[in-house]
Amino acid sequence: MEKQLDLLDIQGNVIKAYGRYNFPVARYVFLNIRDGERAREFVGEVTKEVTTAVRWDDGVNPIRKPLATVNIAFTYQGLKQLELPRASLIGFPMEFVMGMKKRKDILGDDGRSAPEHWDPIWRDNRETDWLKDVHIWISINGQTPADMQKRYEWLQELVTRSADGVAILSGNRGDNGVDNLPFQDVHVVMQDGKPTSKEHFGYTDGIGDPVFEGLPGRPERVIGRGKQMKDGKWAPLATGEFILGHRDEADEYPEAPAPQLLSRNGTFMVYRKLHENVGTFNAYLEQEGAKYPGGKELLAAKFVGRWRDNGAPLVDAPDAQSKTAWDAKFLDASPVERDKMLSGFTFNNDKDGAKCPFSSHLRRINPRASLETTPNAFETPGALANRRRVMRRGLPYGDVKDPKRDDGNHGIVIMMISASISRQFEFVQQQWINYGNDFHAGNDKEIILGNHGADLSSRAVLEVEKDSDDAPYFLNKIPRLVETRGGDYFFIPSMTALRMIAKGIVDPT
Repeated sequence: MEKQLDLLDIQGNVIKAYGRYNFPVARYVFLNIRDGERAREFVGEVTKEVTTAVRWDDGVNPIRKPLATVNIAFTYQGLKQLELPRASLIGFPMEFVMGMKKRKDILGDDGRSAPEHWDPIWRDNRETDWLKDVHIWISINGQTPADMQKRYEWLQELVTRSADGVAILSGNRGDNGVDNLPFQDVHVVMQDGKPTSKEHFGYTDGIGDPVFEGLPGRPERVIGRGKQMKDGKWAPLATGEFILGHRDEADEYPEAPAPQLLSRNGTFMVYRKLHENVGTFNAYLEQEGAKYPGGKELLAAKFVGRWRDNGAPLVDAPDAQSKTAWDAKFLDASPVERDKMLSGFTFNNDKDGAKCPFSSHLRRINPRASLETTPNAFETPGALANRRRVMRRGLPYGDVKDPKRDDGNHGIVIMMISASISRQFEFVQQQWINYGNDFHAGNDKEIILGNHGADLSSRAVLEVEKDSDDAPYFLNKIPRLVETRGGDYFFIPSMTALRMIAKGIVDPT
């Protein structure tokens, strides 16, 4: 029997990437808890309006798509301030307890990405002033800026009514040197007055989110997004890789706090604000693209593993000629076939990285089955990668005013959702993005997200076919293209858990 998730008990942002549902703008608000009892009352009021994962406009008595969504999550310190029982608090994983800042060495947040350079809201914490500590995250996604603003005003009113139970924190960086905004706004990148799926480096973003058991939607979306079996067919990943209280790919339940009602149908979220050095990226691409045999756009595709314009994967469109043929087929394809073309590939015909480099973003984030050197070693060819998958949420922020400059306020807020922060997000960040040994690439980092040093010692090898007369191309002196500007680890409770927290009835005994 196919697994069915209780979508009314799961927060909507866990299941849905709202940007794909025509919510082009969002606002993230961070709050500090001043009084536990009044804060629980505030959480109770917010919970009444929280958007669940239930399908919209579906069934006999459909739930209409809202004009704006509301979702809520908590840091570990926030849960402490809400006075959860100690027996529950000690059940949370250590990385969540510590928080992102104290995991900086694991994450490679050094140099310009070090916490002392983060937005003020993330620099200030309970070590200096607990009244500036981030305890609650609330997201508002709107169909229009007016819809978002109306919801934000509702939230402001709730905060006022809490009688200093909670306070909205300032300290988010904005345009023109402003660094004290009381929220973080994000929005899709516009081109010619129309919304796009691009980010500020020009790549098509948001392709290939994982599919797992119990998800609603088209079953054919599992191709390339789930796990590939020995017979070549695709199956959904185990639910427990992403949502607590369900079995994962090891046929175990992920580590979670007691009682079960607190953790089941909840999950963890990594909130990470990333500044994109657009000027440096463009200059480096122009410099190397003038020398690269395939030209600038092919080199840009090599950085990520996909072509910038429409996301065509290099494994199926490794050069300009094959890209032209791929584009023609893509234009004539149905939406279902397009989805398969974008996601339904493996690296089986690119074992040596001649098409999609081992240091490309696509290969490092999800190497699929390319890390297994022994045929039929696992029940699923991608078993080593299947336990490292994350769901990606978020949108770009800011606008690029000058494509030749790095300064300014532009980048992407990425939120990664998984059942284990350490096994999934942190492992990928440490071992696959900032270290290349698993890919037989030594210390070579991932090109886009790697923490390349100020000494410009980073490099990457763009391999060629073994029987080719061409020589590999060496990218040298790779600059840091993306800088961390802040973030933390959050727990996204289920609706059941939110109501328990609000009423102060979490009982782990």
